Amino acid sequence: MLVRFWGTRGSLPTPISSVEIREKIVGALLAADGRRFNDADEAAAFVEGDLAFPIGNTYGGNSSCVELDLGEDEFMVFDMGSGLRPLGIDALRRFGEGRAKTFNIFMSHLHWDHIMGFPFFTPAFIPGVKLNFFGGHDQIEHALRRQQEKISFPVPLDFMNAEMTFTVLEPGEIHEINGCRVEVIKQYHDNDSYGYRVERGGKTFVYSTDSEHKGDDLEAENAFVEFFRDADLVIFDTMYSLGDSITMKEDWGHSSGLIAVDFCHRAEAKRLAMFHHEPLYDDKTLHGLLEETQRYEELMRGEHALEILCAADGLEVRL
Repeated sequence: MLVRFWGTRGSLPTPISSVEIREKIVGALLAADGRRFNDADEAAAFVEGDLAFPIGNTYGGNSSCVELDLGEDEFMVFDMGSGLRPLGIDALRRFGEGRAKTFNIFMSHLHWDHIMGFPFFTPAFIPGVKLNFFGGHDQIEHALRRQQEKISFPVPLDFMNAEMTFTVLEPGEIHEINGCRVEVIKQYHDNDSYGYRVERGGKTFVYSTDSEHKGDDLEAENAFVEFFRDADLVIFDTMYSLGDSITMKEDWGHSSGLIAVDFCHRAEAKRLAMFHHEPLYDDKTLHGLLEETQRYEELMRGEHALEILCAADGLEVRL
């Protein structure tokens, strides 16, 4: 399994500003400390090897979209935030390499930040493309049609040439999709959201975003622990700090990195990807939350260490 992150922000896309770019340039110049580079390769090596991530890179600004590449013909896509647009552009390249024009698209829920990329998904306009939509909601087609009504968007859904199917997946049941064992869990979020556990070839991938964990329902907590059990990668909604998630943003339907660590430790998961980043948080703040979460993991660690990463647009993780 190869996991590609095309969009990692929550609520709405967050483009990097000119002020932030200038701050990164200033930081890079200070870190270089007068060093000279003979060519672009030397400069690139300095950026990759010597600069802290918030200076030399960005966590990105597209809203939620993750691809699970199984090395097979059919695409596996989780959510259709604004990150779906660059995924679609890259898919055209892979069509040219002989990749089958079939997409299995799994929706966590139908809030706008998770469907806004679909009107700009180029493969949807190509005859012969097949889009198989899956989710716990029975209104996926309705949500997509409403988004492309004339008052909101100039191109209606029926103008798209791809063949579309819509399938409701029941939580607790095992579904066989594209040679994978897929399980669904209902999550606490406004109008509900759904998490996915995908198993194939001895590897397990979990996508669980837009889910709040209150800690006052032991049975529900245990269900999630088992859902995450022994996963090679858990993508987890860590939108808020712990303080925000249990105070002024309680019941907003999101969680924190510290709660993610607790769940993953109990489940003996191998990796945790912090995901669905708060739009107010810049790269420096996100990196600080990553380091805070890593320190917490070390303090709470039992027999098994948990690798923690902060999801970024363009990041690839091989399982």
